[in-house]
Amino acid sequence: MIFVENDYSETVVIGAGQQGCGVAAALQDLGREALVLEKGEIGQAWAHERWDSLLIGSGNRSVRFPGWEYDGDDPDGFPTGPELAAHLRRYVAERKLRVREHTTVREVECRPHASDSDDVRFRTHLSGGRVIESRNVVAAVGGYAKPRIPAFAAHIDASIEQLHSHRYRNPESLPSGSVLVVGAGISGQQIADELADAGRRVILSVGRHRVFPRYYRGRDIGEWMYIFSMYGDYVTVDSEKADNGDTPRLPGLPVIAVKDGVDDLNLGTLADKGVVLIGSVRAANGLVLGLQDNVVAVAEASASSFRAVLHTIDSGLRKRGFVAPEQYPKPAVNMENISDFGDRINLAEHNITTIIWCTGFGPDYRILPERALDSRGVPIQDKGILGAIPGLYYAGLPDGDSLAPTSISANVENGRFIARHVHVDYVMRSGAAHSVIAPG
Repeated sequence: MIFVENDYSETVVIGAGQQGCGVAAALQDLGREALVLEKGEIGQAWAHERWDSLLIGSGNRSVRFPGWEYDGDDPDGFPTGPELAAHLRRYVAERKLRVREHTTVREVECRPHASDSDDVRFRTHLSGGRVIESRNVVAAVGGYAKPRIPAFAAHIDASIEQLHSHRYRNPESLPSGSVLVVGAGISGQQIADELADAGRRVILSVGRHRVFPRYYRGRDIGEWMYIFSMYGDYVTVDSEKADNGDTPRLPGLPVIAVKDGVDDLNLGTLADKGVVLIGSVRAANGLVLGLQDNVVAVAEASASSFRAVLHTIDSGLRKRGFVAPEQYPKPAVNMENISDFGDRINLAEHNITTIIWCTGFGPDYRILPERALDSRGVPIQDKGILGAIPGLYYAGLPDGDSLAPTSISANVENGRFIARHVHVDYVMRSGAAHSVIAPG
């Protein structure tokens, strides 16, 4: 796309993922100007920073943007990352949103003496030296910008190939030998499952995670999540802290998407395939890793979360008076092939040549003004959207312990919420006689 250079935009949006583009579209609907800046391409992370076979657990029905619903022929299926990016690029083109790709933001400056009525409250400095002034800034970089690898990984012997999940592409891209996958969230379980199906010997280092059933009582889990989210269920999660206790670790989502779209994926199904389960990695010295001997405890906790979801659905049906067929026996996590491993593993003895760190991501908001962040570099925010500086907004941040604002479809409500605030600001600052209540 080609854009006319412009040193001013009423609103600058940083990040052209679904959240940033959703904000720009919602602003466009209210006649407000926005310029989206993207360091890579539209939908960069989905298109280029995930493995080839990734399936997005929220499903095709969740792929929606302001004024646009999924229009494909497989509403019950799961999109790949590139498919989601393609939807987003088509949406941007059809809406004619102003997106400047391959544009890296170096710093956002908050003008120290700007008055409430000034058109310019922020200066966004680009890596090439250009500056874009704006009344508002929306940080839509999400909470998963910075891959996490534990510091002790530096003490692992150099003969071992190490990579984070965002660099993994497919089984063929890895050296021969056994593969250690560290982390049992969506990435860890899906990658371990793919490697096992490809005939690779897989060792999975477990960690705290949640498990949802793929289907229950005649309906897809996505439908149950939708039904009960209307009543406030399925949106709150337990927050976690990083191992060093300093930087918050964003909570992981449960594993839902599977290749065949039917079977469950959990530690039980992986163990049944022959995946070797070991405890959480806690230290490293050459070819020996220190482990927490917690395989059974982690598996039991995940099985408990599985049962809790079933209970929530069952009790919700009774409470709301909804009708659904009974299911006997109820689905469960099979614990028969799960056992504790011990407190250490020798990589050479298990012919492990590759470690894939599926240890998540952290937020990175260092481009923002210092007073917008707390002492740990975490955004000071209200409702996951409103920043500590007037005119600063966030799209895609968790709201307390809720992951709802980070979901794909949440870009619609997040965008409209921000757009309404920008609209009110414009009407009141301009002194216009018309109502501050935004149309629609």
